[in-house]
Amino acid sequence: MSRDKFVIAVVSGSLLAFASVARADEVNVEMREINARGVWDVVGSVKATDTGDGLVLAIALTDLPGGAHGFHLHENGNCGPGSTASGVAAGMAAGGHYDPNNTGRHMGPSARGHLGDLPVIFIQTDEDGGVPYSGTLVAPHLKVSDMRGRALVIHKDGDNYADEPKPNGGGGDRLACGVVAR
Repeated sequence: MSRDKFVIAVVSGSLLAFASVARADEVNVEMREINARGVWDVVGSVKATDTGDGLVLAIALTDLPGGAHGFHLHENGNCGPGSTASGVAAGMAAGGHYDPNNTGRHMGPSARGHLGDLPVIFIQTDEDGGVPYSGTLVAPHLKVSDMRGRALVIHKDGDNYADEPKPNGGGGDRLACGVVAR
């Protein structure tokens, strides 16, 4: 092989390797039911993919109650129970909402508060209390790399994207959780 062909082959191989690394990052997260006694059955999954518009979350859930549910990225990659002022509660090992800039503000996924705010999940209700949910949401200020080693948490109640009248949007108890792989 001539020197010129060798250089072209090496450069072409390097470009192909770079192109495969430059693909969008993606992660799949198994969501599980949680309560004060621990982590239980699988209730769905979230596929997170980096895009030019931010983090796209493809969500598929079953066996959760109908209604609006707060959805957040939490600091710690642990879905276990933890202590609160009123006793042991579900998912508290996940810590607080992801807030790398220490804003201390809950303002929603499109604002500049903490980055753990994700769009609300709304599960339609039927005579049994809820139906399977499938949907796609966008978190414009997040990337998959922000999620790694953290936990996704679905709360019992909705989220008003404010700290009033209740802190962190009023999402309340934690219903489901999934640890994002590193």
